[in-house]
Amino acid sequence: MRNLFGGIVGCWVVSAAVWGAIPVHYTVDTESERGLISPYIYGFNFDQVTCGNLTVRRMGGNRTTGYNWENNFSNAGSDWQHSSDRYMSSYLPWNQQLIPGKVYADFRREDIQAQRASVLTLQMAGYVSADDYGTVSEDQTAPSSRWKAVVYKKNAPFCVPAGSPDTTDNYVYMDEFVHYLVTTFGDAAAPTGVQFYSLDNEPALWAYTHPRIHPAKLGCAELISRSTALASAVKDVDPYAQITGPVLYGFSAFMSLQDAPDWNSVKGSYGWFLDYYLAQMRAAEQSSGRRLLDVLDLHWYPEAQDDNGVRITDFAATDTNYTARMQAPRTLWDSGYVEKSWIGEWFRSYLPLLPRVFLSIQTYYPGTKLAFTEYNYGGENHVSGGIAQADVVGIFGKYGVYLATYWGGNGSYTNAAFNLYRNYDGGGSAFGDVAVSASMSDKVNSSIYGSMFAGVNNRLHLIVLNKNLTETIQGTFAIDSPCLYTSGRVWAFDSSHAAVSEITPVGTIANNTFVYGVPPLTACHFVLESSRPAADLTGDCQVGSDDLALLCEQWLEAGLGPESDCADLNRDGIVDVQDFAILSDGWMR
Repeated sequence: MRNLFGGIVGCWVVSAAVWGAIPVHYTVDTESERGLISPYIYGFNFDQVTCGNLTVRRMGGNRTTGYNWENNFSNAGSDWQHSSDRYMSSYLPWNQQLIPGKVYADFRREDIQAQRASVLTLQMAGYVSADDYGTVSEDQTAPSSRWKAVVYKKNAPFCVPAGSPDTTDNYVYMDEFVHYLVTTFGDAAAPTGVQFYSLDNEPALWAYTHPRIHPAKLGCAELISRSTALASAVKDVDPYAQITGPVLYGFSAFMSLQDAPDWNSVKGSYGWFLDYYLAQMRAAEQSSGRRLLDVLDLHWYPEAQDDNGVRITDFAATDTNYTARMQAPRTLWDSGYVEKSWIGEWFRSYLPLLPRVFLSIQTYYPGTKLAFTEYNYGGENHVSGGIAQADVVGIFGKYGVYLATYWGGNGSYTNAAFNLYRNYDGGGSAFGDVAVSASMSDKVNSSIYGSMFAGVNNRLHLIVLNKNLTETIQGTFAIDSPCLYTSGRVWAFDSSHAAVSEITPVGTIANNTFVYGVPPLTACHFVLESSRPAADLTGDCQVGSDDLALLCEQWLEAGLGPESDCADLNRDGIVDVQDFAILSDGWMR
């Protein structure tokens, strides 16, 4: 362990062994592998989560592809009878349901009130609902009177006032929609502005989910053409907006855009469709002089199965289902794990997923961020689902995912997982915003994630998971840090209680080492505190030149005058190691 001055001292364990427990060694280094945790990984879709203090919400899904902002009509596609109706505005009184853009505007207002960012889906498939007359038959496939054509760029003055579009023509303009949102909320650089716009939803499936809008299978070149045109129209109105795309539904879309008709003719040496897409969007930036894709936007519903062949997203009340669910997050990062699925069997070279996607980004479009705007591991009301969700959120933070919005049921354990990170004490306290190195000796039975808040080194946050169904983990924690931690409180949820509550605190911590027993099927949030040295003025748990500088600043502010060198603590005419020693010995006590 480091002492307060950066040296290494010994460590020893203070705790009796837990009989029959699984020994797991956890190693944390607060000065290593530090990286910012994106604030946008704590997100959800619509109202699918009810816990507080989350950071971003998405308006997305199949319904949004056919949404007409001019009248709030939308189309369900194959989800429900290809119905065009007022479903999206049905929460409103009847006389308000046709107010242009109100569905999205109300959504944004709710997010502003909750201090969340918003991800809004724009329409790119070509047509949106013209009416609320119900089922659209096959012979009414677009173009027909049941639809209005989507035009990305109006190339004419926007209607005045904003939000009063011409509803008598046959067109719906996307840039006019964005103009209305910018006029209402400010641009994306404003605190209330819409920060993220998605380029529609799951385009590789349009021919299946929205055959009345886009009956033909989408081609790769067509997707690039539509994406660049819509993104360009948005950036013309709001250059600060972040564009996310292509919002692909799953692995087959990552590979070949769901066997797109022109994939074989365009794939060349690209390893998968994601490479092609990133390369084409980079070329579009080079041609246009501005970035038209800010965030690579993917959906991830694991295909992993349990030993009985049941997919983990399909809940089964069996130990093998629980276990498979809690192991499945390893597909995101662990090269030593191969899930039981067709992906694990036939496309193992593309796993683990996150390193492979980041390699594509680095190779074909550096600087692009990564989002998962839909993901779900099942078991929303079972502790295995809560542990898997907590694991995935930790993985997103550790490995640099920029944006993530959960899609699924409003389950008690999904909420517990989010609360563990964002509201563990019921008062809005949260996991830190800077990731630090944290590892475990047993990645089958456990996971650990470490963080601190920027500029607050005397408090360390650890998320620790026990994924074993029956056995306690005897965790030995060794922390390498300039701080000496002296106390630790613990909050958790387990198989008996979905609500996060405070449990037994950490016992004796000796030289930054301690032992703690984590019960089976339990997710913990440790908060370790250190006592600051008396001369540690900056709060970084170290005594050094920064403290001298702060002392000097404080003395000058106290009016002692620039004529005296306030860092010359022993008044010998020079500032040297003796002054440092005076400070470190407790000058400010």
